[in-house]
Amino acid sequence: MSVPHHHNRVRRRSLLAAAGGLAVLAATPGRAQAAGRRRQSKISRGTTLAYADLHNHTLLSDGMGEPELAFGSMRSAGVDVAALTDHATDQALTGLTAHKWRQLGKLADVAYRPGDYTTMRGFEWSHSHLGHINIWFTDEFTDLNAAGDTTKLYDWLAGTSGIASFNHPGRQREQFGDFAYDPRIADRMVALEMFNNGDDYLFGGWPTHASPLVTCLNAGWRTGLTGVSDEHGADWGHDEDKGRTGLWVTRNTRSGVLAAMRERRFFASRVDALRLDATANGVRMGSRLPLAKGDVTFRIDLDPGPVLSERPLCLQVLRPGTDAPEVAGLVHFTPGPVVEVTVPLDIADGDWVVLRVSDPALDNPTPGPEGHASNDFGLAYSSPWWLTGGSTPAKSSTRHPSGR
Repeated sequence: MSVPHHHNRVRRRSLLAAAGGLAVLAATPGRAQAAGRRRQSKISRGTTLAYADLHNHTLLSDGMGEPELAFGSMRSAGVDVAALTDHATDQALTGLTAHKWRQLGKLADVAYRPGDYTTMRGFEWSHSHLGHINIWFTDEFTDLNAAGDTTKLYDWLAGTSGIASFNHPGRQREQFGDFAYDPRIADRMVALEMFNNGDDYLFGGWPTHASPLVTCLNAGWRTGLTGVSDEHGADWGHDEDKGRTGLWVTRNTRSGVLAAMRERRFFASRVDALRLDATANGVRMGSRLPLAKGDVTFRIDLDPGPVLSERPLCLQVLRPGTDAPEVAGLVHFTPGPVVEVTVPLDIADGDWVVLRVSDPALDNPTPGPEGHASNDFGLAYSSPWWLTGGSTPAKSSTRHPSGR
């Protein structure tokens, strides 16, 4: 069946009172990096930043725009990597068909400019209560007629070369069977949407559901974090304050994009032209960190763009909790120089860590537990690191879910 989307655009609201009880770590203030160098990291070498919009719709499913115009629209808006991902449901009128799938492929091939503009077709497997999953880099697609639940979808995906993403987690009530883990596709499930359209999904579905970030990563999935516009109109790429993904690519080609996504070498943002790169003890985000217990020094290169270049921002170090992420460290800083923060980590408290950048003067329109430090306005998320090494088994933290 066709599953319509309903978006609530984010509205910036009142000032957020300062969160109490959290250690504040020092950062050196400074000026933002010149705009002409925004695609180069200050802390990593060998890759260039490409701005991606990986989730979009057209008249081929429930969108409003002509599919022939979508790739040109996104390119004119400054997008470097663009995907069309119309819905695969069980109704040919509102979902993909074999003919529509071939049409998407032809449109992507015509618009593709290797080294300059990467265009891709994909599809969004769309179930009314289990959830929606984007799949890219497959020769074929599947819908609810052939894959009526996540188990059958994972059966199909395991036999392909495709990669996938959990979309707008918390919007559908069963949330992918509570993110039930399937080791067969662990390497193929590469992403979890944190920004979709104008919404921050850190607390998607709260309080009915736990934080999707916590549930997904605690279940064992090794997903990077993305932002997408999920455009259903006809102005692909041109709306501000919608989700974007920053991909660190060796080359802006389909093979380069696939490699970056498989390596989780990307971040989620809802600010146009924001740059984020981060390392933990020298290991880049999206990677395994060979540590069981000890101090970890994070280095963060952030250029939030000219609008936010003088605004005091907040960096939060997120760790596993039972219902919501713990906040293991917090630093207020002004963008410009590389920010460094050292936090003690222990795999006994859980094996993952994520960095969140926020505007502490504004509210999160979809807050979590009362008093949580992440109830401010999210701007960007790094992909996680996963702690490895030692004989201590990973487990979820049992401390207070508010991060206190």
